[in-house]
Amino acid sequence: MSTMRETYPTAPLSVLLGNYPHTRPLKDKTVPVTGAACAFLESSPLPPAFARMVRELAYDICEIPTATYLQARDAGVPVTLLPVVLVGSTHHRSLTGLPDGPELSPRDLIGRRVGVRSYGQTTGLWVRGWLREEYGIKSSDVTWVTTEDVHVAQYANPSYVERSKEERVADLLRSHDVQAAVLGPKAIGGQGAGLVPLLPDAENAGLAWTERHGTIPANHLLVVRDDILRTRPDAVLALYRALKRAIADTAGERDDSPAGRAVAAGWSDSLKTCLEIGARYALEQSLISSPVNVAEIEKKSAFLDK
Repeated sequence: MSTMRETYPTAPLSVLLGNYPHTRPLKDKTVPVTGAACAFLESSPLPPAFARMVRELAYDICEIPTATYLQARDAGVPVTLLPVVLVGSTHHRSLTGLPDGPELSPRDLIGRRVGVRSYGQTTGLWVRGWLREEYGIKSSDVTWVTTEDVHVAQYANPSYVERSKEERVADLLRSHDVQAAVLGPKAIGGQGAGLVPLLPDAENAGLAWTERHGTIPANHLLVVRDDILRTRPDAVLALYRALKRAIADTAGERDDSPAGRAVAAGWSDSLKTCLEIGARYALEQSLISSPVNVAEIEKKSAFLDK
């Protein structure tokens, strides 16, 4: 008589995914992972799991921020990118200030202090990218004041990054230690409640960025440990196919905003463009040490879409 152990002769894949409408069907088994057993683990909050993945290879498959992936790859951490965008959006509204503070333009930030959770935070990567692209502001033109370490242990912050004793980025702004703060989408609705975008027309500026580049900034991607991809490719493929189906099945739960359109699975021109731009920004910001060949990244997991 067949048993689950006989059907899946190796241990279940340990999978760490955030809780979203497009991951829920896998976790509640509405969409089965046919051909592989999976243990869906939880981390609340999510960021400590990202550090565990790139420092300890704590999971077989794990959601991971774009900047963390690029830094992990640069450091030689043995993980492979799977072509899934779990979270994404524009980030012109992520550069915030006090509603009753002095009126500042992005160019006014040169020589000033800006708070950010970590210099390796993906939201910061995208904000610094558009600051340079649209206003000519280099990362080194600003002192970046952080409240956390980067996820990748091998990375050392540049000299223009300073660590604060504060635990929350918004508190740096409210105490006037910094003149602006970079906050991710959840933080804007949480600790950043009441703060306002530094750009008066941030939404349209973000949309203009997506139209100009033909992509949407990805915040969270998906990686697999290299040894798991090498020894259990069929199981990885089964998980990927189930997640791709769940993303398609929940399309009606997402709106037509950049955040809604960012969620996707598969190697597309949009994803490749996003990675190319993100990697260029990361190199400009000294987050990574070498240029990234996106075609090489795609090649390692191209079999998933065949």
